[in-house]
Amino acid sequence: MKKFMATVGIVAMLTAASLGYTGCAKKSSIPSENGTVEVLFSKSYDCESRLEQMVLNASQVKAALYDLDSAKLTAALARQGAELLIDEDQYEGFGQKIGGTGLMHNKFWLLYNVNGEDYLATGSLNPTRNGFGKNDNNLLIISSEYLKNNYEQEFEELKNGWKDKPTTYRLVNLSGSLIENYFCPDDGCEDKVLATLKKARQSIYFMTFSFTSDPLGDYIISRKGELDIQGVFEKSQANSQKQYTEYYKMLEQGMKVRLDNNPNNMHHKVFIIDGKIVVAGSYNPTASGNERNDENILIIHDEKIGARFLEEYRRVWQQANNGTAQ
Repeated sequence: MKKFMATVGIVAMLTAASLGYTGCAKKSSIPSENGTVEVLFSKSYDCESRLEQMVLNASQVKAALYDLDSAKLTAALARQGAELLIDEDQYEGFGQKIGGTGLMHNKFWLLYNVNGEDYLATGSLNPTRNGFGKNDNNLLIISSEYLKNNYEQEFEELKNGWKDKPTTYRLVNLSGSLIENYFCPDDGCEDKVLATLKKARQSIYFMTFSFTSDPLGDYIISRKGELDIQGVFEKSQANSQKQYTEYYKMLEQGMKVRLDNNPNNMHHKVFIIDGKIVVAGSYNPTASGNERNDENILIIHDEKIGARFLEEYRRVWQQANNGTAQ
């Protein structure tokens, strides 16, 4: 089983202007701290046992989860008296159910005083039997006071039904690498991902569970011939969303796109730009993901993190089917 930990850091200039931010934003407006990002993938690491041990070793736990049916994690959360928020459609009597016009689709954890450190965990991973044992997923375990603060704020907003509160630390310099942090629908995740795609100078790779966003799909198609573009779509979603998926549009353009070959779900929601910028989190690039669901994304500017996601991308790509939906 493999894991990867980096004290993130490979960004030349963390100025607002260099990242495409203008106006009143200045270099000094980006808070800085030392911290770590650990990148785990469910097909090569026992994420369930890792989260279970972190929960059991924490002095306090808060979690906002779309779904939960892992017996290990359910028992650990109950034992620790964790504060749990869960989507109303998945609610089974444990925690506080969260409703709304869309899904409470987050998968994030706040873990306090785990061997003396506080951690944030997020990604595409639902703590379920399929999420851990069958689906392709990613999990990021992060040590960052600023990012933890953002997720604490989001947790309280979800818990209390607050709306339209701005994210406090949208940009964080974590050990020399920029991390952007946004929450949907308030922060407009689609626009943030589009702005990130527009930074591409060499390549755009993606692996997406559901991808129906025309603005993102059309932009990627517009860069055909200029960039090295590849993508893997979850086959069940491409089959069930034939009128809306970006898969067939890209396939018709002769682009390098494939359907995944996992008999269950390829559940990543990841874009990799130039091998050094990674978009990850709970956000599927869809109208619901952008406008209705409660979601979170991180945009990580770091070559080591990029290399780790490229490794997973290549595994998924190599296992994927060529050609039309099967």
